[in-house]
Amino acid sequence: MKRHWPWFAALLSGLLLAVCYAPAGLGGLAWLALTPLICALWFSEPWTRREGGRLFLLGYVTGLGYFIGGFHWLITVTIPGWIALGLYLAVYPALWAVFVGGVVRPRQSPFEAKPVWLKSWHNLLVAVLAAAAWTGLEWIRGTLFSGFGWNTLGITLHENIALIQICDITGVGGLSFLLVMVNLIVVITVKRLKMELGRHKLRPHYDFSLTVALIALVFSYGVRELFAPPQASESLSVAIVQANVPLLLKRDPEHEENILEQHVRLTETAMAVKPDLIVWPEAATPRPLFTDQHNWDVVRGLAEKHEGDFLLGTVNLDKTGDFNSIVLLTEKGATAQIYNKIHLVPYGEYLPMRDWITWPEWITVQIPDDFDFGCEPVVLEMACKPVKIAPLVCFEDTLGDLARQFVLRGAQLFVNVTNDGWFLHSAGARQHLVNAVFRCVETKIPMARAANTGVSCIIDGYGRIRQQLQNENGDPFIEGVLFAQVDVPKSPKKTFYTLNGEVFSLACLTLSILTCGWAFLRRNS
Repeated sequence: MKRHWPWFAALLSGLLLAVCYAPAGLGGLAWLALTPLICALWFSEPWTRREGGRLFLLGYVTGLGYFIGGFHWLITVTIPGWIALGLYLAVYPALWAVFVGGVVRPRQSPFEAKPVWLKSWHNLLVAVLAAAAWTGLEWIRGTLFSGFGWNTLGITLHENIALIQICDITGVGGLSFLLVMVNLIVVITVKRLKMELGRHKLRPHYDFSLTVALIALVFSYGVRELFAPPQASESLSVAIVQANVPLLLKRDPEHEENILEQHVRLTETAMAVKPDLIVWPEAATPRPLFTDQHNWDVVRGLAEKHEGDFLLGTVNLDKTGDFNSIVLLTEKGATAQIYNKIHLVPYGEYLPMRDWITWPEWITVQIPDDFDFGCEPVVLEMACKPVKIAPLVCFEDTLGDLARQFVLRGAQLFVNVTNDGWFLHSAGARQHLVNAVFRCVETKIPMARAANTGVSCIIDGYGRIRQQLQNENGDPFIEGVLFAQVDVPKSPKKTFYTLNGEVFSLACLTLSILTCGWAFLRRNS
């Protein structure tokens, strides 16, 4: 058992991390989820040789439990992709484990009489450096190879509305930092108390006290933000159409006309209440809007009957490429503004390095579309109300650094269109929504979210879900129209995050690199 407990502890950490997210949604476990792994890294018997490899493998086991468990819903899309993604993402906790177990692990110096665990400032430094390393690695994960920042650790706190307001300064990285720091301090405090009780002498735990003070400070900042005077706002009435078209039918040519008629029927219901803005989800038209005359005639006909504006997702084919796009029709369809999706999902919307690699058929057959990349953020301007829209297509609402670019260009409202039908009725749709919540918190502007199969909702600038389309049982996977009033800030105040982006996470990454460099020089001096 002495040989095996570290591996069980590492796996336990991974499973605890996985259940922090939907469908279990036990986000409170994130405050302690890493403690079994930390104990395994610090208190288990090291290997005589290749200790670095042991630390890496312990972290990798945690990563497998974390990501393969947390992304189990991907089996609805691709089982090989689910496994491959988990094998890749597990590398990041593995690297963190090497850092925690090899670089900042508390070690007793032979020249010091006082045990290292009893030094508050040393313990605090270890916790800060370990938290910075996790945060920096999360930034790399969200950036490298086009990035997959879905389900960072800080996302688990989405229900704590006061605590998450710090994201308008630090981004989600600030929450991840706080959670990891607490995990480290918990382990250190238990170890320290055990030693002090053995010596029959308790000392002030400044490391623990300052960590608690930091949590209180972050919470107080959030409370102050929540009770701050509201910004001057414009009331915008929105109707979100959710047709709830199953994925297999959506791609069946025989059902194209039925799908179009379904959207028309729901839209006519929406127009009866004369909303300022009607929204259809991602790729709502069965065929490309501007190159298929029938689809254009139907959509233009609806726009001509509507007094407000009309926004929808569609495929846009033009001389510059094939794009996954959002179109805003204003002035009864006489004017069309277009945004082409910038951040495409690899192996879902495009083949990486397609001009240099001939991919095998078993991969290409699973990619129905091979889109081109949009060039830049485009802010869409409504005509019936003075509101500027930040259009986000599907996965783009998980990318803070991209979303803030629209706000810097004057956007006042996020409109996200998505088709989470890929995930069927799994936890993927709920996880997607939770990631999107933080774009609102970071920039302090609201979001109207239109999904083909759920979750369609309205999120305010503090990350609160104000309205959601669902039935009496709470099921969001239904056909219907969500009618909502959205308070859109007339002149949104630019938050620190909006202006500076992921500067906190980058600072953490820089600190981690410097720490590794210092440790290397010290070991070889």
